[in-house]
Amino acid sequence: MTDILDELQWRGLVAQTTDEAELRQALEDGPITVYCGFDPTAPSLHFGNLVQLIALRHLQRAGHRVIGLVGGSTGLVGDPRPSSERVLKSKEQTAADVERIAVQVRAILSDDSGNPPIFVNNLDWTAPISALDFLRDYGKHFRVNQMIKKDAVAARLNSDQGISYTEFSYQILQALDYLELYRQYGCTLQTGGQDQWGNLTAGVDLIGRVEGASVHVLTTPLLTDSSGEKFGKSAGNAVWLDPSMTSPYAFYQYWINVEDASVVKLLKVFTDRTRDEIVGLERQVAEEPFRRTAQRTLAADVTTLVHGPEATAAVQAASEALFGKGDIAALDRETLLDATAELPGGELSPGDTVVDALVSVGLVASRNEARRALKEGGASVNNAKVSDPEAVLGEQDFLHGRVVLLKRGRKSMAAGRMPEA
Repeated sequence: MTDILDELQWRGLVAQTTDEAELRQALEDGPITVYCGFDPTAPSLHFGNLVQLIALRHLQRAGHRVIGLVGGSTGLVGDPRPSSERVLKSKEQTAADVERIAVQVRAILSDDSGNPPIFVNNLDWTAPISALDFLRDYGKHFRVNQMIKKDAVAARLNSDQGISYTEFSYQILQALDYLELYRQYGCTLQTGGQDQWGNLTAGVDLIGRVEGASVHVLTTPLLTDSSGEKFGKSAGNAVWLDPSMTSPYAFYQYWINVEDASVVKLLKVFTDRTRDEIVGLERQVAEEPFRRTAQRTLAADVTTLVHGPEATAAVQAASEALFGKGDIAALDRETLLDATAELPGGELSPGDTVVDALVSVGLVASRNEARRALKEGGASVNNAKVSDPEAVLGEQDFLHGRVVLLKRGRKSMAAGRMPEA
């Protein structure tokens, strides 16, 4: 498609714009420069940040220049939440998180098509500004009666806790970023989440007052499932992009388990699949939902984007192996541990009988039940059926010296784990 705004709208990546007609014209007349900021509120980006990075990728591929900003200064202050005050991290911790997040932003936005991104840290231009200069040169352009109307600020003002001046000033800092990027790079579009509308438009207002220029904002919608629950949570935790916080296997499984009612929407948002491809996958959801082809496509594409093709191949092999369609012994140590981490189980050691092992990991309620399962051919060790009630686990059964996979039937499985030395 030649109209990038139409493309973003079809993919469900547009919630609000400051002036759609003007923005559409600017994009058509482009290329323009667009930025999105990422604050180090955690050591890693998460599901919601990925939406912003993908929106930037689409704009980048359409020929526009993109800037990835990491908030070394805004991260020290904290974006006000509607619920409560953020706990401020130390400067050292913030700096460390900035470095980790910058790596992730670079990995997603890196491009070899001749349209490289720009990466910046807002601490570079904020740190040299004195408090007096900040108040005189920038604070004077903001009206408190307008600032308190911002959704998050208004919610906090109406709460018992209130809001600190530190967090209240956040929107000025973010507006300053837009002004600085407008001056340095001619940036005229900022993107962000729908819940950031107030902070984003503060920059539009500041540029209008200081430079007399008209610039734009585009927000992406909050993604929810068919019940209205926010996407991006897994077992109560955020889905992180850092593999040490959400393993590639758990990341892949999150996408595999997406409900049928939402998978087409997520394919549009998170993959580069064409309209024709997505229409075909939508048809398969309707006609053969049991194959979960759309979910497998979604999981593979997003895992490859975030973790690379080798990690995707490894977690796909692990998924197959857990259900007996591959060689579990062939999995590398890290993938094996990730794949079995969420399974129920318990500590086992070489020399334990298979009967006792089945009881210990909770696959059966008693030793007699375990013997019946073995006799009926319904138990396995590392996907190999075991029928001998006297069978004993050997050291070779503990893959990579750590884990043995036990099953009762085809789907009930557990992990026996060697005790830590």
